[in-house]
Formats: sequence, structure tokens, C-alpha cells
Amino acid sequence: MRSLRACLGAAAAVTPAAAGATAPVANSASGATTALGNRWYAAAPYLMPLDNDPPDPAAIMDATGLKAFQLAFVLAPNGGGCSPTWDGTAPVSSDTAVQSVINTIRAKGGDVSVSIGGYGGTKLGQACSDPASTAAAYQQVITKYGLHAIDFDLEEPEYENTAAIHNEIGAAKILQQNNPGLYVSVTTAGTADGTGWFGKQMLLEAKSQGFTPNNFSIMPFDGGFNGAASQTGALTNFNSILQSTFGWDQATAYAHEGFSGMNGRSDTGEIFTQADFQTVLDYATSHHMDRFTFWSLNRDRQCNPPDNGGRTSGTCSSVAQNPWAFAAYSVKFAGATPPSTPPTTPP
Repeated sequence: MRSLRACLGAAAAVTPAAAGATAPVANSASGATTALGNRWYAAAPYLMPLDNDPPDPAAIMDATGLKAFQLAFVLAPNGGGCSPTWDGTAPVSSDTAVQSVINTIRAKGGDVSVSIGGYGGTKLGQACSDPASTAAAYQQVITKYGLHAIDFDLEEPEYENTAAIHNEIGAAKILQQNNPGLYVSVTTAGTADGTGWFGKQMLLEAKSQGFTPNNFSIMPFDGGFNGAASQTGALTNFNSILQSTFGWDQATAYAHEGFSGMNGRSDTGEIFTQADFQTVLDYATSHHMDRFTFWSLNRDRQCNPPDNGGRTSGTCSSVAQNPWAFAAYSVKFAGATPPSTPPTTPP
């Protein structure tokens, strides 16, 4: 979810709402007037709508019952400036391509969250002068698409920049205040100890600003992980970090904790199978964690050959699988039941 994205075109307590619940919100550009339950936004897998051979979200919805997608990534313009773009190149203000994807999803009863940041490109927190201007840039995205959820993907190299993280966390707090009911997740790097020094500094910045998102999620991959046991160990350790940082008890910390995995072969050659996803899913649900997601739906299909010659790809998983097999775990986390007969070949 980090170096792969760079190389291939680019990662107060809240009780999760029932998966089928809706809440009234303002009209959006695409005409959507209701939000999904927060559990769906918490389960939304990442999808690059403009890169890495984007799959048809309607086909995924039909095959799996998935309702929510995490669209990636909004960045600052590659040429400089404090205005939102897709992947640093396509201005949000004039976008029609991503809007069309969103319209397709919403027409089938689904919705999207938008992820900002990731590994590659210049982040708005780096390009904008302060939290207010950073928030104003992100507000353009929320208003343009009528968003009910947003994800702050704060990782290398941005989270090594103190001023940038101050701007991002401050912007997240402003957006949360100015958009009542907005679901806000913060995603950062994972280590065996939970998260590293910069991740801990980001949490301290959130504490100092009095900002509490729906969850802080870690990405336990690309750091010497070996299957699900190492990932659940990292989640346990991250829970302790949340407790010590914010003064939460264990249950409150889990209610603000999330998992963001990588399906199949990671950037560094780690392998995470469907069985690994099931193990982490069981951990997340049994501990009442707030979020379970993965990078990415663009990769949720079998390569040819299945192991892709031992290489990592942005468009397939490099493990044997049926199409959208990993999306089924997101659907399970949201509380729905996937169709019993998924397709056996990609559309």
C-alpha cells in the first residue's frame, strides 16, 4: 500500500452503525441523499478509479454484495499549489471521470469514501500553508462529491514532516466539525510494535489538537510481516499504544482501531492469503474493532500465472483466487452475506 502505489501510479468513541442503516445528508452532485451505515465505510476496500486497470465497481457489487468503495488518491497538483487533484494530475474541480464511477456505485445503492494522501506524490498538507487552507482544499472534494466519509492516509514521506502532519490533523478536525456525521478514518504505517516513531508522533499531534477520528488504522505489511499471526500481534500492540496515548481503556481503544491490509503478495514479497484475511477478520470482529479494509480492489483478481512469476502487481494479487475473493471479507465485516456462488473467472 506504500511503495507499490508509488511505482504503479501512485495507502470521542463511535459505535458502528448497523450495515443497512442510513442517515439523511445534504444533496450531492450525483443526487445521493442518504449515507450508508458507518460500518460500510469502515469496510470499504481501496479502489484506484483512474489507474491500475480499474475494475468495474458494478460487477464487484453484483458478485459480492459490496456497497462501499475507498477511492484513492487525492493529492496536491504535481506542478504545485493548494488545490485537490486525483493522483496529482486531474483537478477535482473539473473531474467527470471519477464522478461517473461514483454515480455508477450510487445508482446501485452503494457509496464511496475518498482517500487523501498515500505514498506517492505531494500531499495537500505539504503544499497548503496551514490547517484552514488544507481543510478548504479537502472541503472542495467533500462538496463536489457529496461525501459522507473521508480517509486521511498519512504515511511516508509526509508523516515525517511535522508541519504537514499538523496541517493534515488540523484539517481533519475542521472537516469533522464542519460536516456533521462525516466518517473520518486516519491510516498510517504498521510495524510489529504497532506503529513506528512517526506514527506515534502523528497520534500525539492528534491528541494535542483534541482530534478523535472514527478510527486510527495501521497497515501491517511491508515491514517483515509473515501471515496473520504477525498482523494480529501488531494490532494488539497498536491497541496498547492507543490506550497509553489517549488514556483509553482497552475496549475504547479497539472501538477506535482499524486494520488496512494488502491482499496477496505485498511490495516486499510477503504473502497474505484468504485464510490470513479470515484470521484477521475474526480478530477484528471479536475485539469490536472499527475498521477492516485492504489495498486494493484493483488487485483482487488472479494473475496469469497465478503467482505472477513471483512478482507483485498493481492489477492482480499474485496468489490463487477467484475474482473479488478478498472483497468478500469486507462484506462480512460490514455484516452482510456475500452471494454463495461468486464468479470463477474475471469479467
